[in-house]
Amino acid sequence: MTTVINSPTEAIARVIEQQRQFFNAGKTKDLDFRRQQLEKLKTAIKQKEEQIIAALHQDLCKPELEGYIEMAVLQDINYALKHLKSWAKKKKVKTPLTQFPASAYIYAEPLGNVLIIGPWNYPFSLIISPLIGAIAAGNCTILKPSELAPQTSRVLTELINDTFPPEYIAVIEGGVKTSQALLAENFDHIFFTGGTKIGKIVMEAAAKNLTPVTLELGGKSPCIVDSNIDLKETAKRITWGKFLNAGQTCIAPDYLLANKQIKTELIAAIKQCIRDFYGDNPQSSPDFARIINRQQFDRLQGLLADGTVILGGETKAEDLYISPTLITDAALDSPLMAEEIFGPILPILEYDNLQNAIALINSRSKPLALYIFSKDKDIQEQILMNTSSGGVCINDTVMQVGVNELPFGGVGDSGIGSYHGKASFDTFSHQKSVLKKSFLLDFNWRYAPYADKLGLFKKLTQ
Repeated sequence: MTTVINSPTEAIARVIEQQRQFFNAGKTKDLDFRRQQLEKLKTAIKQKEEQIIAALHQDLCKPELEGYIEMAVLQDINYALKHLKSWAKKKKVKTPLTQFPASAYIYAEPLGNVLIIGPWNYPFSLIISPLIGAIAAGNCTILKPSELAPQTSRVLTELINDTFPPEYIAVIEGGVKTSQALLAENFDHIFFTGGTKIGKIVMEAAAKNLTPVTLELGGKSPCIVDSNIDLKETAKRITWGKFLNAGQTCIAPDYLLANKQIKTELIAAIKQCIRDFYGDNPQSSPDFARIINRQQFDRLQGLLADGTVILGGETKAEDLYISPTLITDAALDSPLMAEEIFGPILPILEYDNLQNAIALINSRSKPLALYIFSKDKDIQEQILMNTSSGGVCINDTVMQVGVNELPFGGVGDSGIGSYHGKASFDTFSHQKSVLKKSFLLDFNWRYAPYADKLGLFKKLTQ
């Protein structure tokens, strides 16, 4: 069984055609079939668990525990299995008097042949998680893992290869040319996770075929810290969320907006948390990851000059290491504050008026996540009502992704569409509207000739 294609446009087209034929046969629409495939996926992941963790360590030097965070996809599979029947069940809706006698339903039907393009920062979970939704919804799928995480891509390919036939689920590995060849094809949906710049390219390519897209992008996720907080817990949760995976997390706090009253204390507490987490020399810590490649390392190293380094700033190119770094005095128009950091560098700004902090956030592109630390419910509500972001987490960071009932996705530049839990099923489904009419009664108010019927029409429709 061969599901790996190393470029040829013709080979890619052949796999797509095989998947279209398989989908048209109708097998994927059967709920028992979908359940079986989800169970197969779960079993395969469990069997390759150690290899997956090892690959994540090779690609990103992920600590073992951070690698196991990606194994949370097993919980996602269990959640889908538990709720699949209710998700797929047709939904009856009310009909107006003008339709009497009639009944109306919404059917969730699979889209068909979908493409999922994964990122390099969480190279396993962020391709498997949408795949769960695609399987649950009854689609055939092509997966394109990131070539920048080659070891994880290899293990993922083996896993899919050994579990599913290519006419149902296939992996296509490769670089930019492979992605271009895939995007030139006609899919029923494209799901992309990555940066905004590439997201625009994906959307442009999809538009040529009128292919709908889900874009899970990123942006500069702000973190507002009020003076009314538990300082120790706030520092701990910010430090963890920011420096998890060496800051290479799309929803990591990108910059802090700290209340002037507690800024100095907050900085001291975060410094202590960094020491508590990673020791005096984070490079030797087994719990601190590395930058994915030299290109990203060089980009991040260049950002260090955009402010005053008050902790960290150490770099080792040969180890792709950048220490956990805190920066103050960054100009708002500097590259550090203009682009998503996606690394272990945390700029800290201050505010003395909450409206100014909100105005700063609103002057920029809508972020994927927004964080609020405050015990004051009025302040929480004021920020919620006056900002726009993909999602919000209050008094913690990153943990919002662990709630299957919450759709995860961006808004504006941070993305289009959402997934997780039922949102994943809905993303890969078409909500088909169906109206059933009876032959028993048929009122003549809508048929010509229309003379003397306008008054009745107005009564029925206004």
